[in-house]
Amino acid sequence: MNITDFNMNYFSLKGKNAIVTGGNTGLGQAFSLALAKAGANIMMPSIMPDDPEFNKVIEAEGVKAVYMEADITKPSVPKQIVEKCVEVLGSVDILVNCAGICICKPVLEFGRSEWDTMMSINLTAAFEMTHEVIQYMIPQKSGKIINICSMFSFLGGQWSPAYTASKHGIAGLTKTYCDELAQYNIQVNGIAPGYFKTKAAEFSMNDPERNKWIMDHTPEGRWGDVADLMGATVFLASEASHFVNGHVLAVDGGFLMR
Repeated sequence: MNITDFNMNYFSLKGKNAIVTGGNTGLGQAFSLALAKAGANIMMPSIMPDDPEFNKVIEAEGVKAVYMEADITKPSVPKQIVEKCVEVLGSVDILVNCAGICICKPVLEFGRSEWDTMMSINLTAAFEMTHEVIQYMIPQKSGKIINICSMFSFLGGQWSPAYTASKHGIAGLTKTYCDELAQYNIQVNGIAPGYFKTKAAEFSMNDPERNKWIMDHTPEGRWGDVADLMGATVFLASEASHFVNGHVLAVDGGFLMR
């Protein structure tokens, strides 16, 4: 491609079909709506109840919103999700591995049950979803996979060894899948959110000492708004990022710089 060939249509996702795991709640809504605003139809498999009002927000962009009640940690469910996406929407072009949880306990209290639960959702399910979508992406010789990583893909962290390990793992999957799938014109990248204003972060936001520590380590001096994630999502899902592969993009207000 010559520089004169580039235009803003490279950011368009019109006619593309995306799966966003956990896409109807939390940060997942930002990823889903960003892709919809760029023109993609959205399938949202989730253990959370269907949200008809959010579906309307998606469909107001002139695209389809498909909800599927699904526990992606169960055997065969990732395969069922991908098959339904292809059946209902016609293809699968984009996967955002967003679903995840964090169980916080002191290390002496953090046991195997907490470890297994978090690993199955945060890491194993992403592996299985990716395995299933590439069955379709490889033959069509195109695809975009975005793994939702974390600051703890780069750092250590107290109170949740499984969260830190799983987020290091998802960053590792991002890199190894890039290495194997690039030959099929499939780009695999990650987004690592910093500290965002979400329900899950309310404890830290309301704790003066914790909040001060976060602000002192964030050069922009503020918590992220979920909308701050949307531009990076569209970029990594679009043709504009075709030569970006195996990268974990921190959207963190500069947190990793301190």
